[in-house]
Amino acid sequence: MVLTWIFAHRGFSLAYPENTMKAFIEAERAGADGIELDVQMSKDGQLVVIHDEKLDRTTGEKGFVKDLSASELMRLDARYKFKQTLVKKEPVPLLRDVLEWLSNTSLQCNIELKNGTFPYHGMEDKVIDLIRELKLEEKIILSSFNHYSIVHVNRHAPDIETAPILAEGIYMPWVYAKSILASGFHPHYRYAHDEIIKKSCQHHIAVRPYTVNNESEIQRLIKADCSAIITDDPAKAKRINDDIH
Repeated sequence: MVLTWIFAHRGFSLAYPENTMKAFIEAERAGADGIELDVQMSKDGQLVVIHDEKLDRTTGEKGFVKDLSASELMRLDARYKFKQTLVKKEPVPLLRDVLEWLSNTSLQCNIELKNGTFPYHGMEDKVIDLIRELKLEEKIILSSFNHYSIVHVNRHAPDIETAPILAEGIYMPWVYAKSILASGFHPHYRYAHDEIIKKSCQHHIAVRPYTVNNESEIQRLIKADCSAIITDDPAKAKRINDDIH
């Protein structure tokens, strides 16, 4: 049986503020094999870790990420939904800060390029440059719903692993992944059927479904030898993974 890796979706986001250092640190403590995070660009061109283009859901503030400088974003409190349970403020982190921390761990990291709504010109190259500067090529997977970004990364940094994100099922996704020189793909878990996983693995294409929180689905995917799962609850997923193996 293939060992399925556990990636913490936006960190340990079930219990801690998503895409914050607190969520990433707690994901490591919970035994995750990797973290998943989202990157956008600030008004002054800095790489920042936040999922939504708008600020309100995670910080309670109005406006867009792209309209604030990195220093302004870092002054915001990303524990908006956790203020009743967490005393300490959790800022929006820079990608550099997260990756510098990551470099001293055994964790892998899936960076999702969030450039579907706003193009963020040059973001792919900035992410590649930072990965190279920190010598993290072997620890990073770059993914995106924007498959043009995946192609761009593959052309400019073929040594960094890539995976298109799929919102719906497509025919023979392993063929599509290979056609854009990706080494894997990240489908919604509903479209990660056992046969799809089997065929993809036979063609040496990794399958990492998102966002898998249901216990029976976690069990199914692990038993199907899925390459990895992306989950809000890495502690539960690790427990199930350990029980199966």
